Amino acid sequence: MADSSREIEKALFDAALNLPDARLRAAFLAQSCGTNTVLRERLERLLGTTTLADDFFNLPPPPIDELIAAVPSSNTSFAIAGPHDSNNTPSSAPLEDAQVRIGRYQLIKRIGEGGCGVVYLAEQQEPVKRRVALKIIRLGMDTERVIARFELERQALALMNHRHVAQVLDAGTTETGRPYFVMELVEGARITDYCDEHRLGTRARIELFIKVCNAIQHAHQKGILHRDIKPSNVLVATQEGAAPVPKVIDFGVAKAITGLPSGDATFIDGEQFIGTPAYMSPEQAEPGRIDVDTRADIYSLGALLYELLTGRPPFDSKKLLDSGLENLRRTLRETEPPRPSRLLRALDPVELERLAARHQSEPDALIKTLRRDLDWIIIRALEKDRSRRYVTVNALAFDLSRFLRDEPVEARPPGRGYRLRKLVRRNRVVFAATAAVTLALLAGLGTSTVLFFREREALRQQTLLRSQAETTEQLTRAAFLTREGGFDAAAKILDAVPRPLAQPSFDGVIAFRAVGDWLAAQRRWSEAAERFKVALDIGWLDTWGPVTLDYQSYGVSMILAGDEKNYTRFRNNAVDRFTPASNSDAVSRVLKSCLLRPLDDKLRERLLPLGARTEFWFSGLNPRLATGWAVIPVSLWRYRLGDYAEARKFALMGFVPADRTSARAATLRLILALCDHHSGNTIEAARLLDEARAAIVPGFAGDLARGNINTGYWYDWAFAHILLDEVETVIRPSA
Repeated sequence: MADSSREIEKALFDAALNLPDARLRAAFLAQSCGTNTVLRERLERLLGTTTLADDFFNLPPPPIDELIAAVPSSNTSFAIAGPHDSNNTPSSAPLEDAQVRIGRYQLIKRIGEGGCGVVYLAEQQEPVKRRVALKIIRLGMDTERVIARFELERQALALMNHRHVAQVLDAGTTETGRPYFVMELVEGARITDYCDEHRLGTRARIELFIKVCNAIQHAHQKGILHRDIKPSNVLVATQEGAAPVPKVIDFGVAKAITGLPSGDATFIDGEQFIGTPAYMSPEQAEPGRIDVDTRADIYSLGALLYELLTGRPPFDSKKLLDSGLENLRRTLRETEPPRPSRLLRALDPVELERLAARHQSEPDALIKTLRRDLDWIIIRALEKDRSRRYVTVNALAFDLSRFLRDEPVEARPPGRGYRLRKLVRRNRVVFAATAAVTLALLAGLGTSTVLFFREREALRQQTLLRSQAETTEQLTRAAFLTREGGFDAAAKILDAVPRPLAQPSFDGVIAFRAVGDWLAAQRRWSEAAERFKVALDIGWLDTWGPVTLDYQSYGVSMILAGDEKNYTRFRNNAVDRFTPASNSDAVSRVLKSCLLRPLDDKLRERLLPLGARTEFWFSGLNPRLATGWAVIPVSLWRYRLGDYAEARKFALMGFVPADRTSARAATLRLILALCDHHSGNTIEAARLLDEARAAIVPGFAGDLARGNINTGYWYDWAFAHILLDEVETVIRPSA
């Protein structure tokens, strides 16, 4: 009981401390403590001590001109490391005169505060001069427990290196032994304010949110939970002419998932109420929970996305706090927030009109955009049962990317059985009585009903098995015919096979691939592409997956068929499927297939993991193998990145000047021509282009069915032919 009372006391203290003024704190304590005057007086004394400790630092203000120069615009927030809400604006009262310093940092003014730390705007004096944010333990709060938590925060932030996470620059202790750390100063608006002020549409908001997901995923990969994701902890920095850059701040309540060098400091959060109620997962609010994991951050991201798209969080923080701690937990545990589209439909028409205007949309159009896919994605992230949420933040980001590409999303509304179980758990007594009556009625049904359903199910299974057997026989027959050269007959058999196939089939992959090769050799590109797609789809039904050579065949077939739209979809799907793949050789083939067309900024960023994996794999190859086909994706990747010197270096590794007949040599000549052209060596670029064309034109016009590893197969000549068209346009645009 003593531990439980202590936990409740700490939770109430943290909640009251985050309220902006004494009046609200008093009202909160009166509501939460009720008749327990001893608890209320103790909390008031603790809060008073904290206030006095803060005032200790409030030295006379600097001259007025310095103060004006130091104050940011009204739309600007600062990256601070400590809990703060949108309705809890940090104090900006000036603190120090010119003599107050901590190490090499001169404090300018206080810009924020949290449960155990105070954040100052400071100026680094050496070795360079720059403005930073400096966080230091509060006076009066430097207990062992708080210092341990602060030390964990400092080490957690030092592990992270991501463009969307506020960077830790320095750390140390004051002369009196109080720890502090120094972060980059991020000037920017809260993500919700930024989106509203710039009237970003739904797509732009989601694209910005995906960058936040990437930052949280980076933290999770470093073994760090954030545990307090909310709008005020995501600032959007902007520079003139540049894209907005969201920065995640305040890992002050972070928890080590594994192996942080922080001793046993992580145990403290299991006894504390950490987070902001409106964005807090149900398990995070439960007392004594020590198994909070990354799915708590996924819940908070869902709440943040909810607010970005609807203008309000799933639950109101003030109402949650006013209801008392136990009711707060019950609400988070049992009350389902309305779906975003349903919430918008229930808004006052005037308020809905204002919200739609902030999205540069019409009310009906905004509701339609949120309905179904976005509803499902957000509700899945906000599932009470964490086992039903997205497994990783990347999974959430990928589903949002699928939505943006008009592809089917993985999130689906919970089934009726799941909703029924939730309803039963909330109304156990009523359902127990109802179940007893229902069972008594069901007991009167005869066995004939059971036998009827069994017979119907048996018939359905029999029909399904017969259909599967017939399909298997057709695929086996088609595969046999392709081995015997009967491609025309095999193609007719495959045309009669029902699609999509429901079961994996090795013969199916062999047959569809062979017929696809046969059609490609006849330059029937659309038909060939359709067969290669079926082969890939069958392969993904089993764990062995498709052979990645099919990706090369499918990619070039689509482009030669003029199907650029499906090729774009193909590239995005390839990234999603092969980013976590372990076979680097396969990854390099997929990367090569994605480089047939120039890359936009978004796709270039998404392809970075595949490019890095391919270069790492290439660097470990035997030098003899490195001069073969493996050099093409590496050199072309560097060219697409704009690194022409590195692209040329890699291409030369595999280039044999005497080779004038292979698709490999012709492709490398084209890459070298592009690099020379962009480096200003136009004469050499034109010469290489002419040599490449002299090999590619007859090679692609010849018998594509005849090929080998040395000269190249049909898809190698097709790859070179497609690249040739691009190089001609770049080097001789007027020709």
